[in-house]
Amino acid sequence: MTRIPHTKTITLSDKRHGLPFSKGLLAQSFTATGLAPSRAYEVAQAIQDDLRDRDELAISMQRLKELAIEYLERMAGDEYAGRYRRMAEVGKLDTPVIVLIGGTTGVGKSTIAAEVAHRLGITRFMSTDSIREVMRGIFTEELMPAIHQSAFDAWRSLRVPVPHGADPVIVGFREQAAVVATGVKALIDRSMKEGVSLVIEGVHLVPGYIEPSDFPDARVVQLLISVEDEEAHRSHFYIREVQTDGLRPFERYRSNFDSIRMLGHYIEDLAREHGIPVIHSHQLDRTVADTLEHVVNRVLGTGTEEIARDRGRDST
Repeated sequence: MTRIPHTKTITLSDKRHGLPFSKGLLAQSFTATGLAPSRAYEVAQAIQDDLRDRDELAISMQRLKELAIEYLERMAGDEYAGRYRRMAEVGKLDTPVIVLIGGTTGVGKSTIAAEVAHRLGITRFMSTDSIREVMRGIFTEELMPAIHQSAFDAWRSLRVPVPHGADPVIVGFREQAAVVATGVKALIDRSMKEGVSLVIEGVHLVPGYIEPSDFPDARVVQLLISVEDEEAHRSHFYIREVQTDGLRPFERYRSNFDSIRMLGHYIEDLAREHGIPVIHSHQLDRTVADTLEHVVNRVLGTGTEEIARDRGRDST
């Protein structure tokens, strides 16, 4: 039977001037749980129809959240309802949330970080490459050569002898990471002063260089993304070349792949040493879900340090 469209307007009673209820915005908040957009729209539509059928045309935000959880449980399942409930709790926090997502070049940090920021409603997003680019404009190559190279070939700018037995790739990277960490700390300090949440991603977020405990006025969550399979990791660079119309050429990364992998192992060893979780990425949607779950649990003080690292294996 065809449903006759309603013309009744629903308003949010506890919002200034009675702002109209938006089915689209509600559906978007459901996709933050990982729910497919089409399914999210169906749930939002069902809530809107229910409100109109019962002539509940003025609704508080609290009542809307209760309905959202009820309908998610009924139409999508407890998993999605639970995620929605926890993310709503994150949104009510009175301290900024700072998410630091590290890992070597090409493991998908940018994509994962952007998704996490979107699903948590965090609008401030930065990469350490952007921080390094700003620093390049301030400090000349003669004054600070380390930041004028990519992370995997910063060793080419070393002006001091490499210690006996040390790998120049690691030494050069350490020098660059230490410089960029200064900019990262300044960004976090700024976010704390403004009370604004922030997501930062980048290879320079090396465990031990930035200590979350140094920022008591924010909830800082640090983690690492890793791709164990070499061929899967290598394929990411080809995809990047296509997506950037050749601005990030596959051949440049392919020729430095061994150094990139070496930096990955080095960063992961430091993560284990400092108790920073490593999320092994196998399938994007599952990795985003695992990352988001860890961030929410850490921010709310629930869950454990262990990451369900193998959950994505079965979906590949």
